[in-house]
Amino acid sequence: MLYVIELAHRMKLARITTRDIGTRAPLRRIGLALVGALLVGDFIALMLTGLINFGVALPGGIGAACLALSWRWEAVARWRAASARRRWIWRAGWTAFVVWLVTVAVFFHFIHQSIAESAPKATAARAIIILGSGTPHCAASPTLAARLDEGITLARQWPAALVVVSGGRDFLRQCREADIMADYLTSHGLASDRLIREEQSTSTEENMRYSRRLLEQRGVRVADPLVVVTSDFHLIRAMWIARKAGFVAVVGAAAATPLYLRYNAWLREYFAVINGWVLGEF
Repeated sequence: MLYVIELAHRMKLARITTRDIGTRAPLRRIGLALVGALLVGDFIALMLTGLINFGVALPGGIGAACLALSWRWEAVARWRAASARRRWIWRAGWTAFVVWLVTVAVFFHFIHQSIAESAPKATAARAIIILGSGTPHCAASPTLAARLDEGITLARQWPAALVVVSGGRDFLRQCREADIMADYLTSHGLASDRLIREEQSTSTEENMRYSRRLLEQRGVRVADPLVVVTSDFHLIRAMWIARKAGFVAVVGAAAATPLYLRYNAWLREYFAVINGWVLGEF
């Protein structure tokens, strides 16, 4: 009797395994391999430019997992076919991953819909704050250059406005973002006496707090018209934090994010919003 039960169990296991690694398996493995190669390639390409952050590393990790699963598909199929509990864990894991992807897609849609807010709504801005965005190799990244170019346009539109360049020292680098930003602006014709360098901040919340302190020392009040220049994906959170910092008459100016890193930046912002909410930054 025990032999018959054991034989039936083995036959059931063989049917499940055959089904999991049968005719559908090659297509799944190819799909996983293609997705994995794309994500890992994205990670390597951005890493070589000096961009290392969670929005770059996470897709790379997911891509590596896809490649590993494609490579070991048959072994994984045998593992999950060994018991009902393992099959439940497998399905639950994929369900959780799909639900997470849906929340990311909803957030991306929210970001896309909210990019329309722009600075020309402001009148006679008293000050312009340009937020830093990383300086790989101690030079302005394409994202930061786009913010600075937008800041130059606005500074020319309001020639009496003070311009704050806000950004401290990048991780493991000696250069400060504010200095690199100031050099970029002066090299493009902006008068140095209009610039205020905020060189201590390491987060958006600190950008706003420290910039407010420096502006108040120059006679700019929180009720004066203020423009914050940042990337399109970062605009919503920056506005929330600016208002939490006490700025009353603040609007945002969105600089376009280069297409090749847009969705990595949006993914990083997804987690930044969650982190900011947990820490009470807005």
